[in-house]
Formats: sequence, structure tokens, C-alpha cells
Amino acid sequence: MQAHVEGDLVVLDAPGRERFYDSRGYGDPRGDGLALSRVEAAHLLYRGDIDAVEGRGFESFLTSEPGLAARFLVYKNLRDRGFYLSAAREGWVDDPAGADFIVFPRGQGPWDDAVEYRVRVVAERESVPADALGDVVLAVVDEESELTYLETDHIDVSGSTATTLDWSVDATLLDDRAVVWGPPEGLYHEGFYGQPLDDQGTALQLSLVEAAYLAREGVISFEGNEGRDASPGQSAHGAADGVEAVVDCGREAEGERFDRRLSVYADLRGRGVVPKTGFKFGADFRTYADVESVDALGHSELLVRVLPANHVFSPRDLSLDVRLAHGVRKRMVFAFTSGDGIEWLTVGRLTP
Repeated sequence: MQAHVEGDLVVLDAPGRERFYDSRGYGDPRGDGLALSRVEAAHLLYRGDIDAVEGRGFESFLTSEPGLAARFLVYKNLRDRGFYLSAAREGWVDDPAGADFIVFPRGQGPWDDAVEYRVRVVAERESVPADALGDVVLAVVDEESELTYLETDHIDVSGSTATTLDWSVDATLLDDRAVVWGPPEGLYHEGFYGQPLDDQGTALQLSLVEAAYLAREGVISFEGNEGRDASPGQSAHGAADGVEAVVDCGREAEGERFDRRLSVYADLRGRGVVPKTGFKFGADFRTYADVESVDALGHSELLVRVLPANHVFSPRDLSLDVRLAHGVRKRMVFAFTSGDGIEWLTVGRLTP
């Protein structure tokens, strides 16, 4: 059987279709012949099903294209797991963008309509733009050629927590937090805002994000902070009384990150989800979807990291976040903020 190169494809003459497509799901038929992607050709060379491609054997062929070795490792692994898969090429499969392979359910192949996974292959040291994730499995090939599969999906975060914001209280800014003295009981026990100073209800300590959100909702106002520096063009008292006082304080503490976190916090509250600090887990927030009372609080479900929409990941950082979330029985979620809103992405380990 003759194998020759046409552009980035390897083409087999008859009976290539019958021998490799009809029986084992390789390539794309061309009459009685068959067009193969380079990774499929490499796999057939590895198996000894074809001897050479224009005189090149398996070892030589793996050097014919950058990144081919990593794609071969993933392709072989999925074949060894019992899957048929196709190269994600225009005209070969539907919706090929953003993927290297389309993986079919076990027992099915390219002649069927079902798709199990869309797989993108990356090496451990490659960069992965955030907008390339979602509806794709990231197959990471590390420096020892071991594989890690990370499933990425866009999700709709939602909960059932409903809090009536009918309080009106004064608060004081203290460094990088706010304090409500003698707070209404429901602010913490029903709304799960802040952290009580003690069991006697002496004070409720709020993060700057919580304080900014409650100030915008008209729940708290800031009195008695005349000693804080005013923003340019404002009196100290005017800066302290307005919502901008706490927002300015947040921006002083963490720059643009504060605005991103505040927008995500407000969005989560609007979705019926209660966000609390995720500092202990290395995240921005941990979240509770169904809070009726703090006294009957369950475990948080999500860890949320807030990032700009143009963020670029390293596979190592993704793997670290996912492993940590899994270790504390939570899902890892990323919230990407832009002028168009917030996009939610969940990432988790996958065993195909």
C-alpha cells in the first residue's frame, strides 16, 4: 500500500478506506483510498500497519511537524482506552474550532453522529488563553510524557438564597475592612454578611467587597470617618459618607482587582448565591448556593477565582487550582470579567 504526503495530510491508495476507515475509524475516505492526518499516520506507523511514508518510518516521521509527538501521545492513549477519534479538521467533523481531536463514544466512530469529547492538546509549558477554554477537554502532556485531562465547560451559576435587604445601618471604615456596631441580627444570620466580633452582637466585621455591595444597595452608610483622607475634590466627611469611600478604599488596597471582585460578588448575590472569602483555599470566593440560616449552614460548593477576560493560563496553574478544589470537595470555577459582563468557566479532572 502506497502512502504519500499531500500538504499536511498522508494519503493512502486503495484499499485504504476498507482497511483503516471502515474497520477502525481512521482518516477521511477518498473513494477507495483514505486521507490521514499526520497523527493518524504516525499511529499506523507505530503499529506497523504501514511501513513508511515516503521513506520515513515511525521514529523519523515524528519529527516531521512541531507538536506531533505530544499529539501522538494523546491519540495513542485514547486509542488504547478503546475510543475511535478523528482529527478536528474542517470538512471531516462538525465544529472543529479549538480542538485537535473529536472523540467518539466507545463502540461508535466517525460514521455516527455522537461526540464524547472535544480534545485540545497542550504541552506543560504552553500558554492557554482563557477564551480557548469551554466545551473542550484539555489534554496536558507533561515533561515526563504523562497525561492529565482537564474538562472545561461554561456554566450558569445559580442558587436559591433570597435575602431581603431592608436594613439601614451605619458603618465605620477601619483600615481594609468595615465594621457595623450593634448590627441587626439578620444581617449575618440570614444574609450571611460579614463576621461577628463575638456572640454578644457587639459588632459585625465586613470585607471591603461586602461593604461596597451593601453600600450600593443602600443598606449601610458611613458616618464618623472624618479622619480618613478625602478623594481629590471632596471633603473628608463627603468622601466618608458616600459609596465611593469604601470603593476607593478597596482600590487603594488591591487596584483594578477590587472592581473585578466587586462585580462578581454582586453578580453572585443576584444569582441567589452567597460568596464568602476563599483566601484559605487560594481563591477569591467560596460560595453557598442555598443559605436559609447560618446556624444550618452546609459546605460551600464552589471555589471562584476572578480574572480578566484576556487572562492566559499556564497548564501548571490550572492543574494546581483543580487539584486543590478537588482536595476540599469543591468545584473550581473561574469568573472572567469584561465590559460585556461575566463569563463562568468550570474546570475539573477527567478520566476518559
